[in-house]
Amino acid sequence: MERWFYLLGSVLLAAAGLGVAVYRHASTGVPVLPDEDRLVWQVEARVEFLATGAPAEALLTLPPEQDGFLAVRETGASPGFGFIVDQSGKQRRAHWTKRSATGEQVLFYQAELIVDPAHRVAPVPPDDVRRPSFEGPYATAAEGVLDAIMPRATNARTLADQLVQAANTRPLSQNMSLLLQGHAPGPLISALLNEAGVAARTVKALPLADGRRYQRLRNYVQVWHDGTWLFYDLVSGRLDDTARLLLWQTDAPSLFDVVGGVNSRVTFSMTSQSRSALGLSRLRDGPLDLTLHSLPIAEQATFKLILTLPVGALVVVFMRLLVGVRTAGTFMPVLIALSFLQTELLAGTVVLVLVVSAALLLRFYLSALNLLLVARIATLVVVVIALVTTLAVVSYRMGLISGLAITFFPMVILAWTVERMSILWEEEGAGEALIQGFGSLLVAICAYLVMALPLVRHLSFNYPELHLCVLAAILLLGRYTGYRLLELRRFRPLADRST
Repeated sequence: MERWFYLLGSVLLAAAGLGVAVYRHASTGVPVLPDEDRLVWQVEARVEFLATGAPAEALLTLPPEQDGFLAVRETGASPGFGFIVDQSGKQRRAHWTKRSATGEQVLFYQAELIVDPAHRVAPVPPDDVRRPSFEGPYATAAEGVLDAIMPRATNARTLADQLVQAANTRPLSQNMSLLLQGHAPGPLISALLNEAGVAARTVKALPLADGRRYQRLRNYVQVWHDGTWLFYDLVSGRLDDTARLLLWQTDAPSLFDVVGGVNSRVTFSMTSQSRSALGLSRLRDGPLDLTLHSLPIAEQATFKLILTLPVGALVVVFMRLLVGVRTAGTFMPVLIALSFLQTELLAGTVVLVLVVSAALLLRFYLSALNLLLVARIATLVVVVIALVTTLAVVSYRMGLISGLAITFFPMVILAWTVERMSILWEEEGAGEALIQGFGSLLVAICAYLVMALPLVRHLSFNYPELHLCVLAAILLLGRYTGYRLLELRRFRPLADRST
């Protein structure tokens, strides 16, 4: 019973860590892979008008939240103008104000949009369908067009398909020709759909193409069908792929309004680029904003190293309990591996072996002085510092810059390693001391190779809750009481005898 309770606790720890990590990824967009990039569109609206000298006020309709695009930043460049984003209406609007403006005015609105196919927005259902008021001959023509098309339409989608096709088929029918003479294609198709009881609206959208400048919005028709809005081009018909179509205006009465100005014009420019997904995630606000990225830069660099320690500890537990490698101390290897992270592995290993070997020889001399443990360790710290300093100066004079990396090793750890090795040498002999010494170095190198993986360093810092999974794995390994892998060689004679 106790074993199952222990197993359940470990599983719950791992599930909690994974659950929080998934929630963080969904809410903040922190990438799972360290080098993941995202496509970002930078869209700029350029507003121009001629101010008349009176108080000036300009309002620009802004794009709504929509599928496939995630807005991470929006700004308004408006020298001398006040700028706010008005959220009061059905659709957001950029609002510029100035007490007095004269002459030509140029305002800018800029937005950065991440292309995220997984981003979904609940569609807003339409209001009650309002039947249009066709007058005179237009009412008769509209009735004739619908009477000809309705028998071939089974739902809102097929009806819209037939209307767009009828508006672009040459020669036009007499009724459609008359309607197009008095109405623009987009409003006409929407009105005919509304006349048939189908919810439809004319919208403005911006086709996205890298490097385009001074573009205008284009008219499209949206049709409500099966709980979603379908896009219709006024010439080609229904659009199945809207990944490069940015919906800009839906319910606002107009794209741009200006008070105190005339001759207004709005144009759009856009560009695309790939940017780090991790950097973009820092621009997003999520429910779990208590991240390590809020710390000062110096402290972030420290925690990037510290948070790899649990992974190194898991490697040490695996190597000691399952493989059976004997080490000098329990977690001395992981501390050495932490030092390797700040040095080159080869240079750090060579320097570490040289310093420990030299200090170990001095340790045997100190044992003849019969010093107490505290004084002996303190003396070793001084000796290790002297050795490190000498080695750094000599290597620098010889042009070996990598020798300077030894300064990143904690001096107390080096001194304690020497002390531990000397005690082993005295109590269990030179053979056991060398076995545990090289075992410690082997485990430290294995821990370093895992801790230095970009994926491990990325996940340990950006998803610290995953350390609960590491803890669960350590707890499960801690219950293992079977044979180590290195102990299985004792059964080699039995295997040879059976064959």
